[in-house]
Amino acid sequence: MNRWFVVVGALLIQLCLGALYAWSAFTADLTKALDKGGQFGFTAAQSQWIFSVALATFAVVMVLAGKLQAKIGPRPVAAMGGIVMGLGYILASFFGQTFWGMLLCIGVIGGAGIGLAYVIPITVGIQWFPKNKGLITGIAVAGFGFGALIWVKMAGSWAHLIADRGVLGTFQLYGIVFLVSILVGSIWMVKPKEFEAAAKGATGAGIPTGMLPAQTLKTPQFYMIWLTFMIGAGAGLMVIGIIKLFAIDALKGGGLDAAAAGAIAGSAMGYFYAIPNGIGRIAWGSLSDALGRQRSIVIMCLFQGLMMFAFFFLGRSEYMLYLFAALVGFNFGGNFALFPAITADYFGSATVARNYGWVFTSYGVGGILGPVMAGYFKDMGMGKGVDAWMPAFMIAGVCLLVVAVVMMMVKPPAKTA
Repeated sequence: MNRWFVVVGALLIQLCLGALYAWSAFTADLTKALDKGGQFGFTAAQSQWIFSVALATFAVVMVLAGKLQAKIGPRPVAAMGGIVMGLGYILASFFGQTFWGMLLCIGVIGGAGIGLAYVIPITVGIQWFPKNKGLITGIAVAGFGFGALIWVKMAGSWAHLIADRGVLGTFQLYGIVFLVSILVGSIWMVKPKEFEAAAKGATGAGIPTGMLPAQTLKTPQFYMIWLTFMIGAGAGLMVIGIIKLFAIDALKGGGLDAAAAGAIAGSAMGYFYAIPNGIGRIAWGSLSDALGRQRSIVIMCLFQGLMMFAFFFLGRSEYMLYLFAALVGFNFGGNFALFPAITADYFGSATVARNYGWVFTSYGVGGILGPVMAGYFKDMGMGKGVDAWMPAFMIAGVCLLVVAVVMMMVKPPAKTA
């Protein structure tokens, strides 16, 4: 099989999975008060709980997906992910009127589908392109970042789906598209022959090896990588979850009316965060092939920490908001190229799916702590306007600087097989 078909399939799958990062397109409608014509009346914290539960479920199920693909192969696991994710969104169109219904359908079922499918394109890509792990992982997961743009804009200014069909009708349409598209992309999710042989227990010359999770979890390197990914992911996911609400508060504080602020906030997420997010995955992955994974992660965390401080204080005008949304998105995207690649480098490419599932649990923890923390600070400081968001940005910035120092101390394990 031509290995570039793997890249095509990976992009198709990841474009659909990236709908998770389009969540901010729905938060304004979800949090509109019932007495002001809203359909749902969720609090800011509730809107972030749905997002965070999806992230956590995604991360937990990835551990199972890594183990499952080792037994039955990557193609059926990817297909299963598409079916589950699609059904989650379709069911949300019927049962998402309440917070608990939406939490179950989008947060649990939809998140589980993403978790099943996500690791497959990354693993298969790394195995087909062993000399360019960073670049090929970046290309594969760039679809996730660009997918956020597509689904945000389809819900809003491109196709006006929310305006025409409502939130629940949009979920139904998205679910059908996700189910069909991921099934098509799964066709090319096939391992190279030598990795198929390794999965069946073969050993010897030319057969790749790697640490099993039981070995990986005993190394200090795993926990240092895990902590760094948790902070990096949590900061970026916080911005994804709150960017529309934060931008509206920030721009209104700068003198704009609510309608103009909302339009600018949508562009900040739809274009200036999502596009650099996808580009950052490719750029950081390619850079890490030249500079090394550890050094690249250190630079990325330092840069992102500074951007957290700058975003809060300077993102109160339209163009500065666009600039810092782009920079934060660019850095955040790098996580998803660098951490799978360093997992393969340190613990072996043959078992990267199983090990990266465990590393990726940090994303689930960060996905709860970051967005929910910001949501609670906002709810506690409703009368403060944009200043209610300050503690969340400051905490995220400090933590990023700390884990940059942690990563400076990481050395490769003594054995990777």
